[in-house]
Amino acid sequence: MIRTAAFLLLLWTNVSAWVTPPTPSPSSATEVSRREILASVGASALATSLLGSKPALALSQEEIDKANIVKGYKRLVYLLDNWEKETTVCKIGQTTTFGDECERTPLKVMDYLGYKSTNDPLFKVEKTLKRLGSLVPTDRDVDYLDAVENLLQNAEEASGMAYVSSWGEANPGGGKDRVEVFIERAKKNVIVSKESLATVIEILGLKV
Repeated sequence: MIRTAAFLLLLWTNVSAWVTPPTPSPSSATEVSRREILASVGASALATSLLGSKPALALSQEEIDKANIVKGYKRLVYLLDNWEKETTVCKIGQTTTFGDECERTPLKVMDYLGYKSTNDPLFKVEKTLKRLGSLVPTDRDVDYLDAVENLLQNAEEASGMAYVSSWGEANPGGGKDRVEVFIERAKKNVIVSKESLATVIEILGLKV
């Protein structure tokens, strides 16, 4: 009996001597978690600060500008390939000034060159080409400037010819033949505009 009591006393003494690892208090665990979150947020904020939002916006605008140049070029190709169709309007059940159901009209030319709608890919093309100018290789600066100048000049002249021809019938001495003359002059300007855009696309390395 005495031996049993001594054994139990010894056992209790050894158990009491064991050191139990301290359990982190709720406040300590919360503090560690808070530090981790703050560190993560800080790193994210630093990355945002360094990268910023402007490069993403600039890249987006650059891609839009490139796409618009290619779209505008393709539209001019389509216009020239379908010139007669696109510059002719037929009024079913209604005769024109000369008693015909169909007549030539130049107004579509202004549409394709970006003079009629803000949604047209060539709308204010001079600004688009100016923004893309930073992508031009230094040894192609002169070629790019010449192409842009030819494009803007001929686009303006084509639009002017188209507008004048739209009044060809109403002007003194006017008629269908005068309208045809102005439309064909506009076509020559559109051809040069298309070729100038092709040069721009080649210099910028864009895919059509």
